[in-house]
Formats: sequence, C-alpha cells, structure tokens
Amino acid sequence: MDKNKVILQYCPNFYKIINFDYFAEDLITDKLLKIYRSFIFSADINSPEQLGKVSEIDKVLAKYVDDYLFRKEMKHSLATLQIKRSNNILLSLVDSLISIFNNYEEGTTRKIYVSRWI
Repeated sequence: MDKNKVILQYCPNFYKIINFDYFAEDLITDKLLKIYRSFIFSADINSPEQLGKVSEIDKVLAKYVDDYLFRKEMKHSLATLQIKRSNNILLSLVDSLISIFNNYEEGTTRKIYVSRWI
C-alpha cells in the first residue's frame, strides 16, 4: 500500500487541519501546519511509535483548529518554548506540542455543579 495512504489512515482530521482558514499574519499557525505536514509525511510507517505520534499530533492540531482557547494557550506556550539542539529537532518540537496539549487537557477539567430543585 502507498505510504501516504497508510499515514492518512492515522490522520482522520487531515483535511480539516490542512483546509483551516487563518489570517495571513498568523505566522505561528502557518508554521504549525508546515510542521504537521512535514512530520506526518516523514514518519516511518513500520514504526508503531512514530505512527502513534502521528495520530497524537493529528489530535493536537484538530483541537488547535477547533478550540479558540486552546489555540490561544498554544500560541502563548510556543512563544516561551525552548528546544535543545538534538539529532531531530522536528521530533523534539512534536513532542513539545503533544506535551503542551496534555498539560492543557489536564488543566481544563471543568467543574459541573448540579443545581437542586426546591
């Protein structure tokens, strides 16, 4: 099977992410979409670890596209992000994006109050 077809099976939100309309001045979103494309299409389809990361980054950017508050938090976190020089900067950046997403998900648990009727 073609490598791109295998990759797209792990990215159910691919077309929603790629077709996201954003302002031309929004450089962070532009760079994130380029990182997304380059990472998913450079992933090794024989490595379950990399396919898992492809699936996770797809979920992260789908949340980025859909949720304004998460987008705002992601931009704020990326402004202060520091990545050490390593063998694979792209992989380190993807790991950081996934970490930001996990921290956001843990921190945004909503308290639901049930009102009692008299």
